[in-house]
Amino acid sequence: LRSVGKPGVASIVSPLRSTRAVGGAWLGVLLTEAWAWEPLPLPGCCDGSSGEAENLRDWRSIFTSFSLFCLPLPLPSRPKKSPLQTIGEEQMQNPYTELLVLKAHHDIVRFLVQLDDYRFASAGDDGIVVVWNAQTGEKLLELNGHTQKITAIITFPSLEACEEKNQLILTASADRTVLTVLQRLNIWLSGGNDLCVWNRKLDLLCKTGHLSDTGISALIEIPKNCVVAAVGKELIIFRLIEPTEASLEWDIFEVKRLLDHQDNILSLANVNDLHFVTGSHVGELIVWDVLNWTMQTCERNFWDPSPQLDTQQEIKLCQKSNDISIHHFTWNEENVFAAVGRGLYVYNLQMKRVIASQKTAHDSNVLHVAILPNRQLISCSEDGSVRIWELREKQQLAAEPVPTGFFNMWGFGRVHKQASQPVKKQENATSTSLELIGDLIGHSSSVEMFLYFEDHGLVTCSADHLIILWKNGERESGLRSLRLFQKLEENGNLYLAV
Repeated sequence: LRSVGKPGVASIVSPLRSTRAVGGAWLGVLLTEAWAWEPLPLPGCCDGSSGEAENLRDWRSIFTSFSLFCLPLPLPSRPKKSPLQTIGEEQMQNPYTELLVLKAHHDIVRFLVQLDDYRFASAGDDGIVVVWNAQTGEKLLELNGHTQKITAIITFPSLEACEEKNQLILTASADRTVLTVLQRLNIWLSGGNDLCVWNRKLDLLCKTGHLSDTGISALIEIPKNCVVAAVGKELIIFRLIEPTEASLEWDIFEVKRLLDHQDNILSLANVNDLHFVTGSHVGELIVWDVLNWTMQTCERNFWDPSPQLDTQQEIKLCQKSNDISIHHFTWNEENVFAAVGRGLYVYNLQMKRVIASQKTAHDSNVLHVAILPNRQLISCSEDGSVRIWELREKQQLAAEPVPTGFFNMWGFGRVHKQASQPVKKQENATSTSLELIGDLIGHSSSVEMFLYFEDHGLVTCSADHLIILWKNGERESGLRSLRLFQKLEENGNLYLAV
């Protein structure tokens, strides 16, 4: 580049075109030097032609060509370790090794409800309800009536005292309606912008006034003929008045409003005879007394239960709100299991704290969780996976503090306790963890929810319009062998050697 002119430009262009696939960083330097030597006026093009417009066009074409091939080559980088816990193909504790795909819906399947020990119903955005046999996967019945997507489904069993044993399937359509059944009173409630009370004959008994344009997001029954409705950030407690000799009409009226949540309530559930629990969009878990409706405890640290340094506060505040939204609860006598963002958290009711967690249980939001026997937990997510976890406890011996310093690190020194210092008794601590024992990959889109049948396996529904029956492979193999021997025996082709 001692003289930038037509030969100089030609000498640059020629080697670049022959070596443009390699050495991208070096070629980028040549391009910078060419610009620096002769910015104005524009030289003639390489073939000797003249004309300002022609020169400008040729130079632009040259540097356009350079820009395509002179990008610095990316340096190899070490892949970041994903926080998502994984499991290999050898899933020894995962019994679900067979699957059966069921097709009947034409849109997202959002809901599953168990009807009895071997039947379940599915519903979703196509507005139809399908009844299935959980053992064989056979489609038993299709119910059509809605013209829009179904937003809630629930069963209404008959009372044990009733001679007529029949079960109703109640569904709601696309007006944000939620449903709940008060079987003791033989009534059911529907909640949208208001709250309506119905009997088994589908007669409207009474209703409230307009509550909110946002509608009721969740509804549960609590003692004293009361129900709790989640409306935005508020919990509204209503009391039902049964007919009496003085008044033959049902009535419902508001008793109290609880305003402790800072954001919209997404989940609401009874956990035992003494408490119910709520979860909000910003990760608030509140445990309430079911009798006097007071807050017992509140957990707001799901985004990071560990202590944070001041330098990390900015990172903590920048996390998206949907990373800590509480979408669903399940529970047992001791713990509440919460689906918080992409993670799973175990909250102990007696200790009033989180005792175990998987902050990144899935690649996307966890939508549904349920407890299985043998301290197992199942979760499903928007990432299309269903994962099986085991709650494990381990006794840990409390160790003495390790002395610091150079010589103490190598064992040359020993810390001597002062006689005046009281010696604390060392106690064993119990650590609890959630360990991944199974990963079910079968759906191609978000898994909305699932059902567990003790004898027939797991049922999942998804945004891919499919329902999958996950079967215990060992159990199914044994049943097939048994049926084969029975068939051979019936046909007289089975001879047992004595």
